[in-house]
Amino acid sequence: MSSETIHQDEAWAAVLRRDRSFDGRFVTGVLSTGIYCRPSCAARHPARGNVRFFATGSEARAAGLRACKRCLPDDVARDEAAVLAAIDAVKAGETASLEELATITGYSPTHFQRVFKRATGLSPAAYTRALREERARDKLGNAERVTDAIYDAGFEAPSRFYEGMKGKMGMTPSDWKNGGEGRTIHWAVVRTTIAPMLVAATEVGVCCLAFNEGEAELQARFPKARLVHGSEEFRELFAAVTQAVERPGTGAGIPLDVKGTAFQQRVWQELRTIPPGETRSYGELAAALGKPAASRAVGGANGANNIAVLIPCHRVIQADGSLGGYAYGTDIKRELLKREQANG
Repeated sequence: MSSETIHQDEAWAAVLRRDRSFDGRFVTGVLSTGIYCRPSCAARHPARGNVRFFATGSEARAAGLRACKRCLPDDVARDEAAVLAAIDAVKAGETASLEELATITGYSPTHFQRVFKRATGLSPAAYTRALREERARDKLGNAERVTDAIYDAGFEAPSRFYEGMKGKMGMTPSDWKNGGEGRTIHWAVVRTTIAPMLVAATEVGVCCLAFNEGEAELQARFPKARLVHGSEEFRELFAAVTQAVERPGTGAGIPLDVKGTAFQQRVWQELRTIPPGETRSYGELAAALGKPAASRAVGGANGANNIAVLIPCHRVIQADGSLGGYAYGTDIKRELLKREQANG
């Protein structure tokens, strides 16, 4: 990309939102200070009239600018290579030690910790744990025994895996392997001013919220669970869910019982940080997760979400500002966003 092909408005918008996905695609020259930065630089934004965009740091230096000492724009390629090398080492089981990873990449441990977290959204230790958990979940579907899958995934003891799973998914590893067999799900179809709503919950929390669906669809989602219709003990919870749908953005305290991969859960957690009434593009969400190239994977995680509204996948739109798709139709998506903006 040459400086002539950089779309000025797109580049400036990326700078204003500090979009990491644009790091390495251009640098921001600030003529008033004589420096150039990454698009994601955390420094205070300059006046637009003082900004010129360059395809590379060498172009900026040729124009008489020097690299920002805060964001180190010339280190983007080196940082990416270091992170990829570390990920390869972790996946190969060669090492999980921060000190060893830093030695491999030529960084100090403290600096590499920052670089790795900026790129992936996780510390090296957290990434390693997430990878092991992912492997364990993948193996649970095929292993004869749960403990075999846990050990095969690289955990030293089953207790380590169970501790790591606390708060991440309501179903236990055995439930995961057996497709939810033996679990009881209480459900009801509630009339709302948006559309008929299916709400279902386990003893842990809400496991499904969907519009224009009923028992057949719920059974398809949880084929081995026992379904109980209209349980009195869940009336208060279902009423709170209904209120959250009628006034989107008000259900943050409702307990959830979700299952998903480590990446899916990170996407769902990030969705819940988007303020009601605001939206993000798939690219912005991927960048916020430290995975700017993962827009398609983010879309897949959105599609795998069983709990509408409470995990607000309706807040994700296309890069051009259009609503894009929604499992329950764009009319419902538009209405949810409209109500959130009105309540804000």
